[in-house]
Amino acid sequence: MTTPCFESLKLNRKQMIMLPVIVLVTAFLWLVPTSFYGIDGLTIVEQRTIALFAFAALMWMFEVIPTWTTSVILIVTMLLTISDSSLRFLREGPPVEELGSLVSYKAILSTFADPVIMLFLGGFILAIAATKVGLDVQLAKWLLWPFGNKPQNVLLGFLLIIGLFSMFMSNTATAAMMLTFLAPVLKTLPADGKGRIGLAMAIPVAANLGGIGTPIGTPPNAIALSYLNEHLHMNVGFSDWTLVMFPYVVVMLLISWRVLLWLYPFKAKTVELHIESKGVKGVRTYIVWGTFAVTILLWMFDKLTGVNSNVVAMIPVGVFCATGIITKEDLKEINWSVLWMVAGGIALGVAMNKTGLAEHLVESIPFDTWIPLVVLIVSGLLGYFISNFISNTAAANLIVPILSAVAVGMGESLNAVGGVKTLLVGVALSTSLAMLFPISTPPNALTHSTGLTTTRDMTQVGLIIGFIGFILGYALLIFVGI
Repeated sequence: MTTPCFESLKLNRKQMIMLPVIVLVTAFLWLVPTSFYGIDGLTIVEQRTIALFAFAALMWMFEVIPTWTTSVILIVTMLLTISDSSLRFLREGPPVEELGSLVSYKAILSTFADPVIMLFLGGFILAIAATKVGLDVQLAKWLLWPFGNKPQNVLLGFLLIIGLFSMFMSNTATAAMMLTFLAPVLKTLPADGKGRIGLAMAIPVAANLGGIGTPIGTPPNAIALSYLNEHLHMNVGFSDWTLVMFPYVVVMLLISWRVLLWLYPFKAKTVELHIESKGVKGVRTYIVWGTFAVTILLWMFDKLTGVNSNVVAMIPVGVFCATGIITKEDLKEINWSVLWMVAGGIALGVAMNKTGLAEHLVESIPFDTWIPLVVLIVSGLLGYFISNFISNTAAANLIVPILSAVAVGMGESLNAVGGVKTLLVGVALSTSLAMLFPISTPPNALTHSTGLTTTRDMTQVGLIIGFIGFILGYALLIFVGI
């Protein structure tokens, strides 16, 4: 008799084919001489990181095993092979100059308690508490009232509301908040309908796109703006950015609406939200309402208060646990596998940055020898690619300074493609369009926690929205400009 534990170890045909292929690819990338990559000065640790990167990307892409399991394997392997506490023969055998920079084991382990993980935790706790007092249904009804009860219009409502919030607050905080409102809507839709997937995908699509709309919507915008104003003295203001990018976001949200309806048509004709009687009444209900309101306001005005959105997320955790609204039984409802999965993505970003691999890869690209249009396209694609595996902030921090220096060297030749503004703003835009995998952005991971979406769904939607957004965004920047 097979126990449930060993039942999960059974492999289907796809897994039996892909797993050996991925292992062989990883081994090949690990064992070939560093000269194989054609990157001058590539170290052994950087090569190992490339191999681990390929392993994680392929495992996440094809879902050979659960995504969170891949993250755990990745972190353990990193600790044993590229950290300063790795196996002795791996860090003391090669000469120091060939070995390269090892990653602090503390930095890798700390990804399990990264501030983003805490924001996820706070979002999950907020959602559980809201559900217990019926707050989720009431707020969903209030927010979606202008859009009626047709599923197609409800989807549009979610896209527009999430997109608007993401222009002024963290896209992760927005996704965590909207996950609370999404749950009661999903319960009204048929379990066998594709519309539930489309509605869930609205969260990452709108959260990622919405951040493009204003300079404060997402960190890459602020990074690009900082270099334009402080280093290149372009004097680009809040209104300059918003007047161009806000319409772009609206158009992209409408396009996304049609794409999601096309890929995931609704089976239900209406969405009817009913407020069920909840077990928690009285004072605790008001505590949940009050805490929810305070948390949202602090998320929205974090620049004014100076309290980071990740820190704000811990307020509901403290309040609800202290008042008994969240019990130890409720803690079991938290989707811990998503937190582990996100930790793997963060750890991969740490490895690429701390080993110097990411900077090495970007610097190895001969931007200064290419014509302006090629520089524009390659820089955008590079930002898009890297941001699918590390945070968009880290990607922008890596690429923007290098492109800023390239722009100075290219001078007026960039004017043919919109100038340096198009170059730097385009990279910021490209990083926000990166949403291919559950680990690509926190909103993606939060959506994955619903269990409704697969990596294939995210890759399919991410590729279509990313392609359209890339073409439309660069066309707007070149012909209209900021």
